[in-house]
Amino acid sequence: MSKKTVMAVYEDDYQVVVGAKKLTESGFKIKDVFSPFPIHGIDPVIGLPRTRIATVSFLLGSTGTMLVLLGVWYMMIHDWHIDIGGKPNFALYKNLPAFIPVTFEFTVFCAAHGMFLTFLLRSKILPGVTAANPDPRTTDDQFIIVMEVEEDKIAGIKGLLQGTGCIDIRS
Repeated sequence: MSKKTVMAVYEDDYQVVVGAKKLTESGFKIKDVFSPFPIHGIDPVIGLPRTRIATVSFLLGSTGTMLVLLGVWYMMIHDWHIDIGGKPNFALYKNLPAFIPVTFEFTVFCAAHGMFLTFLLRSKILPGVTAANPDPRTTDDQFIIVMEVEEDKIAGIKGLLQGTGCIDIRS
């Protein structure tokens, strides 16, 4: 049996959540939801797993912290230690309080720039890549639920979708 893509267009985010609940309760698998802004509470309804973005951000920030501490140690202790006020720099922990602002700023720098690059790669928003958006109206005021349905179930899903308040059904 071949599958066809069915798109249901909505005007209100609440109707999208209600429609998605009815579809998943009826056993249909929702492929994606397109909207002009995030719809809070839709992720568990359509079965999206919890995002790992916080873990990635933490790892990028930790990498930045380790890099700046390595740089401070190399510049201040190993490569060119300087006697400041007659006190030589023999240990990183003795000088660390002076470098807390630099450490914090570089941690934030690495996390922010790394998350920007991660977002571009994960969302496939790169130069020359066309958007996966099925309808340009979803960037303004419309919401779309996209499903892949077997051909023999299309009539049933259209009847179910009409009861959820959608304004247009495309297959």
